[in-house]
Amino acid sequence: MNDTDEGFIKSDSYEERRAKVNDFIHEASYVPMKEKELAVFFQVASEDRDELTAILDDLMSCGMIERTKRGRYAPSDGGIVGIFTSNSKGFGFVTVEGKDEDIYIPQGETKGAFPGDTVSVVLVPSSGPRKEGRVGRILVRGITELVGTYEASKTYGFVRPDNKKIPSDIFVLKEKSRGAVDGDKVVVEITDYGDMDNGKSPEGRVKEIIGNINDPGVDIISIVKAYDIPFEFPERVMNQAERTADSVSEADMAGRRDLRDVQMVTIDGADSKDLDDAVNVTVDDKGLFHLGVHIADVANYVQENSALDREAKKRGTSVYLVDRVIPMLPHKLSNGICSLNQGEDRLALSCLMTINRNGDIIDHDIVESVINVDKRMTYDSVARIILDEDPEDCEKYAELVPMFKDMYELARILKAKRTKRGAVEFDSVESKIVLDSEGKPVSIKPEIRNAAHELIEDFMLSANETVAQHFYWLQMPFVYRTHEQPGPEKIDALASFVRGFGYHLNFKSDEIRPMEIQKLLSKVSGSAEQAIISRVALRSMMQAKYTTECSGHFGLALQYYCHFTSPIRRYPDLQIHRIIKDFLRGRMDDKKMAHYAEILPEVANHSSETERRADEAERETDKLKKAQYMEEHIGEEYEGTISGVTGFGIFVELENTCEGLIRLSDMTDDYYEFDPDNYTLTGTDFGKVYSLGEKVRIRVRAADRVEKTIDFEMLD
Repeated sequence: MNDTDEGFIKSDSYEERRAKVNDFIHEASYVPMKEKELAVFFQVASEDRDELTAILDDLMSCGMIERTKRGRYAPSDGGIVGIFTSNSKGFGFVTVEGKDEDIYIPQGETKGAFPGDTVSVVLVPSSGPRKEGRVGRILVRGITELVGTYEASKTYGFVRPDNKKIPSDIFVLKEKSRGAVDGDKVVVEITDYGDMDNGKSPEGRVKEIIGNINDPGVDIISIVKAYDIPFEFPERVMNQAERTADSVSEADMAGRRDLRDVQMVTIDGADSKDLDDAVNVTVDDKGLFHLGVHIADVANYVQENSALDREAKKRGTSVYLVDRVIPMLPHKLSNGICSLNQGEDRLALSCLMTINRNGDIIDHDIVESVINVDKRMTYDSVARIILDEDPEDCEKYAELVPMFKDMYELARILKAKRTKRGAVEFDSVESKIVLDSEGKPVSIKPEIRNAAHELIEDFMLSANETVAQHFYWLQMPFVYRTHEQPGPEKIDALASFVRGFGYHLNFKSDEIRPMEIQKLLSKVSGSAEQAIISRVALRSMMQAKYTTECSGHFGLALQYYCHFTSPIRRYPDLQIHRIIKDFLRGRMDDKKMAHYAEILPEVANHSSETERRADEAERETDKLKKAQYMEEHIGEEYEGTISGVTGFGIFVELENTCEGLIRLSDMTDDYYEFDPDNYTLTGTDFGKVYSLGEKVRIRVRAADRVEKTIDFEMLD
């Protein structure tokens, strides 16, 4: 933007320019202007127009300003601003940042808002305890296109959205269908949002035909498209990746600590290809452990603001779906020069820690290094060595067995310390879904974690904590992994719930220590109520996120924590590596500090958002394949555990991790009342109580892969 008195000056930060625009629009003498008129007033150069557009979009998303139907920008109407979530029955809720309670929006008062829209809300009198309102204005549309199934007729068609929170089909004229036929999965661009409150359907045009709903792989790709997850790398990114070196040169190794003679291994799953962490352990004559955690130096190959970096930042994380991995970086890097492959020289960032017999990290060093991994190990083989002393594996890896025993001893010490400080550990179970060549699920079972998984987790936690603490005390801009303590309402609800089972939860002034949660889980371990209390405790937890403030990690009971150990698959780790390298090389001057201070808040927020997006997509693909699997088992009977109790039915989880719903409307033997405080359904006639954690017999009644649902019926 031009260096003028009336407009923006070159030294202004983004926030200062944003403030100038906001102040101008809120002046009493201001007359609503279009973007072009604002650009003329502030004398914005044509090459800087994108920044003005970003500022205006930013102010709208925050509810500070709004755009009129004629495209002019004006001060907002002053309503409460939040994100709208709709329900298929026509009503919705608005989530306001910083507020625990959503605002209920009745049917007919949504103003046609779609899920994800930023809206202003005007509160209205409510007869109940929940705040109620009506949508005043739609400030920013959250959805511009969506994925659904096309249904054709002679002159028009409809797209039924996969997202069931969108309560209306999208009307598509025949000439805008791109030749889609019944059953095609399509991406539809919304051209008119309609007015659902007045019965006018949204309209759109088919932008892309993904494939027929029955074609292999189309179901998963539809979910990928629906979550707007980048699937293919742009040509410029692939070209840059192809130019990356295949091996480490002498010039690359200059100035690095040479650790190629240090005995070390990678420990990963048998099918893993991107190996970004190696470990080694030795014990000195004083009984002190020396733990080395060596992480692939991805930042050496992905320069800031390069095409590779911009694409990695956009993706934020690798996404692990049932039938594929959508990587953050092209395979040329993630499986090649950045993967710590056995017997090959690799560049790394190494966190070298000295740990005493109490598990205290008494000394550390963080260095740029060059390493050479001795063996590529799997979790299963290491577990057989450290737990079973399997003769075959012990003989095969004889030269490494002493180190594995030292590793196991250190891991047990670190875990004992973690337990002592009160870190919360939930026994979560993930699914192992096996597909055939056509993408059909043939096996689903729980994925079992073994001692080797826990060993690597203990070592990575130590490195992440050490790096976070080191840079916190250097007072440098940084990206931390934070986890807030549960809010007062959740603490009260959990305390009230466990009290019904005879347990007490200690907390003061609406604050609770993680140790109290861990004590509770230890007390209920092995009891009949373990499953129910563990589930409710887990649901009371907040969601971890990335921040630039070091506010601590509640679940791990740590004051300092970050993500340092996976730069191949997580962008925050890659960003942290750049900061570390700038510091180690003496480049962290005032200009660099200011640069990182400016960019890191957006990096942290975007990384948190892409992480949530990836988690949701992974859950959706799991639900899809589980429903498809259970379609082949309709009518069969199983024993399961009640995993959820609601006012509309009971969720039951089977031993194979598939979860289904027993609808209350189908339970005709009694009339049931729902108690939301204790998660129970109680029959009014016979007094039968259904509660979380209870074992029940069920029959599979129905399954629908399109809806991603499984229905059970109770067997008495």
